[in-house]
Amino acid sequence: MKDTTKTILTNIINNMPTDWLRLTTHRLDIYREELAKVEFLEKLESLEELSNEKLASLPTAFDYIRLGHPLSSVLEWAMAKEANLDPASVISFSSQSMPILAVLRKNKFLGKNTRIIYKDDLPINFNPEVLKSVYDYRFELEQISDYNTISEFDGSTLVINGEGQGDFNLLLCANHGSIIEVLNNDKEYIKEILHVRRRESIAMTPQDCFKTINETLGNYSTKEVIADRAKLSSTIKDITSGNSNAALGSSGLSVQYAVMMGLIHHASDKHPGKDIKFIVPPNCYGGTNDQARRVAACIANVEIVDLPVDSGKDMVTELERILTEVASEDAIPYIIAEIPTNPRVEIPDLEKLRLTLKKERKTKDGDNVVAPVFILDQTFCPNVKFFGDGGYLHDVNVISYVSGSKFPSGGLCTAGYAVANQGATKYISYVEDHLKFCDNGATDFQVKVLIDEMPSMNERIAKAYKHTRAFVDFIEEQLPLAKINFVSQELAKASFTPSVFSLDLPAKDKTGQECQKSKNELNHKLISMMIEAIPHESKHCVSYGQLKGSYWTIPATSTQGTTKESDKDYIVRISIGADFDLEKHKEVFAKFVKEEMS
Repeated sequence: MKDTTKTILTNIINNMPTDWLRLTTHRLDIYREELAKVEFLEKLESLEELSNEKLASLPTAFDYIRLGHPLSSVLEWAMAKEANLDPASVISFSSQSMPILAVLRKNKFLGKNTRIIYKDDLPINFNPEVLKSVYDYRFELEQISDYNTISEFDGSTLVINGEGQGDFNLLLCANHGSIIEVLNNDKEYIKEILHVRRRESIAMTPQDCFKTINETLGNYSTKEVIADRAKLSSTIKDITSGNSNAALGSSGLSVQYAVMMGLIHHASDKHPGKDIKFIVPPNCYGGTNDQARRVAACIANVEIVDLPVDSGKDMVTELERILTEVASEDAIPYIIAEIPTNPRVEIPDLEKLRLTLKKERKTKDGDNVVAPVFILDQTFCPNVKFFGDGGYLHDVNVISYVSGSKFPSGGLCTAGYAVANQGATKYISYVEDHLKFCDNGATDFQVKVLIDEMPSMNERIAKAYKHTRAFVDFIEEQLPLAKINFVSQELAKASFTPSVFSLDLPAKDKTGQECQKSKNELNHKLISMMIEAIPHESKHCVSYGQLKGSYWTIPATSTQGTTKESDKDYIVRISIGADFDLEKHKEVFAKFVKEEMS
């Protein structure tokens, strides 16, 4: 490594803010998404002094560490310097396999051939047959003894641990993930690889980036974490009353990807030739929405069916209609839904939902159909018992998954988990297999964090709900005309105690487009006032279940970024932690009402 690069890396590691290692969400007030990583690195290179204070003042590289973060950006910058590449062309993954899948996906849509060349090692648990038969990717795999003998090829060549040859070089980092170099700086490939990292995997974690940088500098003193995965699985089963072991992924979306691909794999094994319908609310969390459609776009017999759940639509009524239609086509129905919904925090009639899922249906020819699987995102209520004796959905096929970056870890890591009830246990081995095939499993550090934090999760959820209910009650007193989406007292008594709510501010003397414009302006003013007045607690970012403070965002510009414009919610979403200064938040909100709403 060049001496100047080595010196800069050493100074960064010695002086970096502690938040670079421990935060999962970063500040949106100093973040411009279109310049993610670029602006961070430009400002970094312009610093005359690499002090803790100066490094802390840099623009946010990525708003959420699943997508990337300061240390992944620094590592990629250093690798780019060594390879004489643009830093945008170097992308790290926590997975060793997902960069390959990203290239395969892009080439699938380009109709372009792909050749994977390796000398000694392939990524861990790499399975060419599954990639071809289930993911429907096409490629050639070639082992060689000398990289100088690589022949010409009509298509893209990806070289594993190569020496700057081919179109892509994939560096496998033992136990830490991988780094892919786009050697021709092709912006379209860079964009697509980053999108796979955004939706189906994660960036190399801060802890593993830190280790990789230290190893690059010749420092090997960092200790490896040993995590008791069986202990964590037992804790998750106790909390959920699940009947299966917990499948542990590097993020909630990594788990969802494994669930989708695992179900597709199961269907191809047990019901070959049948069409598959993923039934998904069109305005649910952007990552879920986008990923589901990306999977369907890759596989011929997989299709997305919209499930309306908001704007006066009832989830159960709509699901009954859709399941009847899918049954008539003799297709396999898989439903993905959030309970409560995001951002409107709505909960369907769960008994009616259970009966709808349980109902026996026939094809138009009178044959029995494959029973639906309900894929439940219960990130907003990980404490609620859907399984076990008396569970809301105990006797239908349910796989529940949770983003561990929220309440399970208190915002200290991104790992997620999935667990099945009795009817769906047969699918979990497929989910676990696809976490392995994609190398998207939780890291040992992530597992250790969840082991430490999950025992206190239900207590933190109770405290956060109490604060949220009190703040919602105060807002209703101050602004009785505001529309607030939050759980009812009755639902709270039934164990649904989220600490997130949405707020639709009343516009002042406006109608039509002027009304919405007025609301949008008020939304931003409210968020800015809260953050400026309580900077140690209020943060402008997409988060939920953190240990402390409040988090403010507008879903249409963040979590719903990929949703159709007509389905977006331009309202304020607020989430609250267990450690929360209620009185200070009341004081600032009352000031906002007095200054802006009167």
